[in-house]
Amino acid sequence: MRKLKIYLETTAVSNLDDQRNPERLKEMRALWPLLKQGMYDVVISWVVQEEIENNKNLMKKDRLNEYLSELDYELINRDETIETIAQDIIANNILTIKNYRDCLHIASAMVSNCDCIVSYNFDDINNIRTIKGVQAISMKYGYINMNIVTGGALLVKGENDDTK
Repeated sequence: MRKLKIYLETTAVSNLDDQRNPERLKEMRALWPLLKQGMYDVVISWVVQEEIENNKNLMKKDRLNEYLSELDYELINRDETIETIAQDIIANNILTIKNYRDCLHIASAMVSNCDCIVSYNFDDINNIRTIKGVQAISMKYGYINMNIVTGGALLVKGENDDTK
């Protein structure tokens, strides 16, 4: 059976270092060893890299880059197809122009044929309205039906002491 291909949206990486939400921190810290072991094929985009680089907290930026350096991942670069899909997400009122970077995350994951996006952005990405809209756009462009989940959805029970 093939490994699941997952897109790590910036909030997933950021929650490795966020003490404000212990549940999210616990999920991502339990998932990280599985990602490091190669249990999933990991994808990030230039958007993730830019968002981390734009973090004004230099210590956090360094820690997040250090976390990413622990993974073997595929880096997706901006291209015309991603831009077109992102604009279509807006044109179909799934998200607005103010959420353009979120649209780029979604489109990057879609064109990379990811099985899911790992996101803790519940306002814009990980919610039923966006999930249903993304499924419609995926179908329109002929991509696989992609899920949007939190890190906890990828934890294999019994594989990690934190998940038992």
